[in-house]
Amino acid sequence: MALCWYLLSFLFHSLYAHNDFFTSIGQMTDLLYTEKDLVTSLKEYIRQEENRLEKVKEWAGKLDSLTITATQDPEGYLGHPVNAFKLMKRLNSEWADLESLVLKDTANGFISNLTLQRQFFPTDEDQTGAAKALLRLQDTYQLSAYTISNGDLPGVVHKSQMTVADCFELGKIAYTEADYYHTELWMAQALTQLDEGDESTIDKVTVMDYLSYAIYQQGELERALELTKRMLKLDPNHQRANGNLKYFEFQLEKQRKAESEKKEQEDKKKEKKVLDKRDAQRKRSKDPLPERKKYEMLCRGEGIKLTPRRQSRLFCRYFDNNRNPRLLLAPVKKEDEWDRPRIVRYHDIISDSEIMTVKELAKPRLKRATVHDPVTGKLTTAHYRVSKSAWLSGYEHSTIEKINQRIEDITGLEMDTAEELQVANYGVGGQYEPHFDFGRKDEPDAFKELGTGNRIATWLFYMSDVSAGGATVFTDVGAAVWPKKGTAVFWYNLFASGEGDYSTRHAACPVLVGNKWVSNKWIHERGQEFRRPMRTTFICICSLFFFSYSCVWACDSFLQK
Repeated sequence: MALCWYLLSFLFHSLYAHNDFFTSIGQMTDLLYTEKDLVTSLKEYIRQEENRLEKVKEWAGKLDSLTITATQDPEGYLGHPVNAFKLMKRLNSEWADLESLVLKDTANGFISNLTLQRQFFPTDEDQTGAAKALLRLQDTYQLSAYTISNGDLPGVVHKSQMTVADCFELGKIAYTEADYYHTELWMAQALTQLDEGDESTIDKVTVMDYLSYAIYQQGELERALELTKRMLKLDPNHQRANGNLKYFEFQLEKQRKAESEKKEQEDKKKEKKVLDKRDAQRKRSKDPLPERKKYEMLCRGEGIKLTPRRQSRLFCRYFDNNRNPRLLLAPVKKEDEWDRPRIVRYHDIISDSEIMTVKELAKPRLKRATVHDPVTGKLTTAHYRVSKSAWLSGYEHSTIEKINQRIEDITGLEMDTAEELQVANYGVGGQYEPHFDFGRKDEPDAFKELGTGNRIATWLFYMSDVSAGGATVFTDVGAAVWPKKGTAVFWYNLFASGEGDYSTRHAACPVLVGNKWVSNKWIHERGQEFRRPMRTTFICICSLFFFSYSCVWACDSFLQK
């Protein structure tokens, strides 16, 4: 269009400069050729515009059907992690490509709307975060790149497949993190899809360039060399591939000589099969989580199980907390989930209408969840806690006040000194890695600003079912509690002595498919002095007033239970 306007302006300029054309037919014939050139360029402009509009129409048609499907069940649609990742990618990257296809006319309504909406689009950080979440899910639930790319995840309603560009994007993000293990997995998947005939603007040589380097970085010189030779068949002049070919051949020859000199030792190493690639990548990235494997096993439903004898000691019962007036006519359904530490679940403890109210109050306030920094004692965000949360007070809504009262009635603990109700919603791959709810001895200032002592107990509501993943696991003891809408779990973080119970170390597993909503109440020490089990209190009073050594010993024994 710019060319068209340029030519028109040139014509008008010429007419202005030679306003006596009419006096000569000879000069006027030149104008015919000028006009012919203009018509030719105008037709070319129309052809380009039609092509451009066809692309825009194709894009709009594709997104129209997609958004109709997605908006019929937004949370269900985004419950598939691939859909969530692709949404981040579309808004952060692909809409910018579309913008270049559209006329950049300030009077254009679409451009004006796009410019206005762009401030609310996800950022590079969002796109990278969604990609890392997919990699986290892949590791935790032991999923192949093919399974994720094909969208074959458990409990999926809105199936979504990944394109070559999607796979390539994941591989690139892993590459920038020096995560060559995942770079290989996703570049290999992108290459497989190209080999199978998937159309893409990404070419095989580009993919193989990343793939060969990732394989080389993991010590597989022969495979890296083989892939480099394949690259050169497609592009004989590829500069980096030619350089790598010589380097890989030299390194491989050097390796073979070293192997022949230490054949016996190498044979033994081959029998042991060295560390797998995943473990090697963990060492490179200096994974700070010592119980990672156990954590992931529990998230998959594997690991420690209760023995039949211990299982036989767990019961379901109706519970009125020593005939509490508010529970007397409607006792709650209580189920033992684990014995040590004692974890109990209460069924049908929060109604659908209450859940809806809590979510409606929380949604406008949701912010990235924070953790206590053990050094400063202040709140900060962390990569190991991926969710958004909001805090709700009993003073602002009667539903919250009723919920707080219900927790007090059931636990028998004082709520006035407890923290506000925290509501959390987990996004794509949302998790909270193993942690303690209570402040440890090396964190003396963890809850100092509250002035209510340490966190004595945790109450956790499940406000949604989760199609796959999202369990609450206790890594020290091997317990796994699965989300069930309308239920709540409860456990003590501290012994009656005030010492922390380290067996309560727990985690929120990544959400594989679905949308996880929870709300929790952290209950503090102050106000609970006369609300813990009476047998302990009685023995402690005995030791304080009678100074009996046997009494003191008994007190200490009970306090540690």
